[in-house]
Amino acid sequence: MKVVFLDRDGVINKYPGDRKYVTSCNGFRLLPRVKEAIAKLHHKGFRLFVISNQAGVGKGIFSQETLDAITSKMLRAIEKTGGSIEAVYYCTHRKEENCPCRKPKAGMIDIVRKAHSIKAKGSFFIGDTIRDVHTARRAGCKSILVLSGKEKLSNRKNWEIQPDFIFKDLYRAAKFIINPK
Repeated sequence: MKVVFLDRDGVINKYPGDRKYVTSCNGFRLLPRVKEAIAKLHHKGFRLFVISNQAGVGKGIFSQETLDAITSKMLRAIEKTGGSIEAVYYCTHRKEENCPCRKPKAGMIDIVRKAHSIKAKGSFFIGDTIRDVHTARRAGCKSILVLSGKEKLSNRKNWEIQPDFIFKDLYRAAKFIINPK
């Protein structure tokens, strides 16, 4: 079974900035070629899941209803171009709550695996932070760091863990996953 886990902010949509959140549908902007990348993966038989920390809900910065509306907007846009996200999982807890599903812990991936009968072997996790690389490693997934969000290649010497693969964006990562030559 071919599975790709995707972080949201900085991978699918424009990264809002450090300690900032996408707080409205108007603030949600898909990155270039994301819809095409997701459609390609979907048509090649990959199951796709979004795994994202959204502590802004837990902090009261925006509501669960707003998060749901943003998610609906994202899914509609992806489906219009032939892509499909099977399910979206968010951890809305604040860091200090020490939730087992908050990345860099692998709890959300464990939940998805149990709910959808998925094995770790051969799965990919695509994220834009070193925290996402830690999540992938803990979950037994291959890690792909994309440089379309928070992390920059110039910081590489400071990374405490190295990703399995690095690409400029989701589109290039998808091309590699589909044809890893």
